[in-house]
Amino acid sequence: MVVASVTVPSGGAALPGDLGLPAGARGMVLFAHGSGSSRFSPRNRAVATALRGAGFGTLLLDLLTEEEDREDEATGRHRFDIDLLAGRLAHAVDWLGRRPDTADLAVGLFGASTGAAAALVAAVERPRRVSAVVSRGGRPDLAGDALELVACPVLLVVGGDDETVLGLNRQAADRLSAVHHVHVVPGATHLFPEPGALEQVADLAAGWFREHL
Repeated sequence: MVVASVTVPSGGAALPGDLGLPAGARGMVLFAHGSGSSRFSPRNRAVATALRGAGFGTLLLDLLTEEEDREDEATGRHRFDIDLLAGRLAHAVDWLGRRPDTADLAVGLFGASTGAAAALVAAVERPRRVSAVVSRGGRPDLAGDALELVACPVLLVVGGDDETVLGLNRQAADRLSAVHHVHVVPGATHLFPEPGALEQVADLAAGWFREHL
């Protein structure tokens, strides 16, 4: 299966992405990377490869333009702009809905770090198109008041040794009225570098999307 380079329009921005679509795909998973990362995140790419192996299409997308990314490296201005990131994710969901090869596929969002908050806000903005959200080591708390409005099922995967983020995830989960689950990976830290930890994340995500897409 070929992973194709694509460009997703969002307002005045042109966002580069990598689209992989296995034959007979059971759904699409759109990735929202975390602060200071990109579509080349080795962790997200590993999860995307596993999801394609499980029969899901994937879209890894840069949520910032090259100019914005350079500015963000110097100032950190954009990485916590959840409204900007969520709006671009919502536009990517719309773009998938316009493509003949993906229009009929249910969409799931996979967010890491600040991308998890953007995914939850985008799910609120596109409730008819987004069917499930998975967060890996995410900051769902940054979604703020949108948490109470999320309608789709949400899986929050956190490392057991990532204590601060685990606490923030549990607080965010208490605000979710949608179906949700906090899954703790024992012994894992924030980026899941421990042997087998990221593979467990991929298996959990595939199971969640298989159930809810």
